[in-house]
Amino acid sequence: MSIQAASMSESGFTSAAPDKSNIRWVVCFLLFLATTINYMDRSVFSLIEPLLHLDFMGWVPGVDAAHQTVYNINYGRVLICFQIAYGVGFLFAGRIIDKLGTKTGYALAILVWGCASISHSLVSSVMGFCIARVFLGLGESGNFPAAIKATTEWFPSEERALATGFFNSGSNASAFIAPVLIAAVTLRWGWHAAFICTGSMGLVWAVIWLFFPYNRLRRGSTQTQANLAPVTQGGPIYSILLRHRGFWAFCIAKGITDPVWWFYLFYLPKFLNDNYGLNLAHVKYPLIVIYTAASIGSIAGGWLSGFRMKHGHSVNSGRKFALLICAICVLPIMFVPHMHTLFPTNAWPAIGLFCLATAAHQGWSANLFSTPTDMFPSTEISTVVGIGGAAGAAGGACFTWLVSHYFSLHPMPIFVLAACVYLLALLIFQLLVPKLGVNQTA
Repeated sequence: MSIQAASMSESGFTSAAPDKSNIRWVVCFLLFLATTINYMDRSVFSLIEPLLHLDFMGWVPGVDAAHQTVYNINYGRVLICFQIAYGVGFLFAGRIIDKLGTKTGYALAILVWGCASISHSLVSSVMGFCIARVFLGLGESGNFPAAIKATTEWFPSEERALATGFFNSGSNASAFIAPVLIAAVTLRWGWHAAFICTGSMGLVWAVIWLFFPYNRLRRGSTQTQANLAPVTQGGPIYSILLRHRGFWAFCIAKGITDPVWWFYLFYLPKFLNDNYGLNLAHVKYPLIVIYTAASIGSIAGGWLSGFRMKHGHSVNSGRKFALLICAICVLPIMFVPHMHTLFPTNAWPAIGLFCLATAAHQGWSANLFSTPTDMFPSTEISTVVGIGGAAGAAGGACFTWLVSHYFSLHPMPIFVLAACVYLLALLIFQLLVPKLGVNQTA
């Protein structure tokens, strides 16, 4: 892959940096840490859920969890506030990052969400939680647009899904770090301290990121990126994107599959507590197993598409083959409701199905996130990823509303939807983009 001088959104980097400098993996590790912190901050609320059985949240003592109607609706409202803000933030965060550049834009995003996370410790009402979650969502919306832009700037096409899978595994790492950390902090200092703990981590990361010489060490534009530059030229960027079939394919796929991950993130601890009696002290072990599997799936899914490309397959074949395998592996999740009937006192059969589904979702996500880098230049990647993220958040908010109203009494339809949407998304993607990456050289 050749290197040439490039005019990107940030100046001051060297165009003489080697195409595959090992520094790229240092950058990827920083992205991994940021994503881990990102998911820890958003998951604290669900992890401390049993401690939120409080009067101001609408909990009625003596009533079983399945019939706590007011509490379940309030809990769902707080989650939806985050998801709506997260989606709205995506509409602006991606464009801001493309304008400011990866380094500055990423630092700004994590400073906002770190402070918002800490602010949760100051509230004592449903409305207070809603406001804090809004600012958390606005800040966290900058993570993936910035991280995908960084992988485009540092990695060749055949390595981007692997790099994405690696940093995206931070969402899984947080899920087995957070239960242990949050349990220890809350048992010693209470649930308020949990938000202070994770929020402070984000502020520390921002300092490290600002001192890292990102622009000076990164490589210049690749030939593939030069070839893609005309895609977004010739008019206002949003007008161009709305006419691009690949843009719609990415947004629709995000819009109907991201909600499943939101469901796992927000309702998995609650599901295990309601069905198997696993409290905060006991649920951490199943969560560690589930999200370890998800981390493996994230990296393996990203590796699979790159492996096929390196062995003579096209970008189209590499990406879509990996997406298909992941979509098939999700299907058994529809049998989870039966596990409680077959094994009423043993959570591990259900946990095994969650392991497979979360691993497959993360492998899917690693490859789906890489598809915009095959269709658009790096100067606009954050904008595309941001709008796709907004579609995912909007779908997540709708799905969370559905789950909050019906999941306790009617779980089967929820799990059937979670199982089937990936194949539907891949079918739509194929119809809109039959030849992903055609005529591209990397």
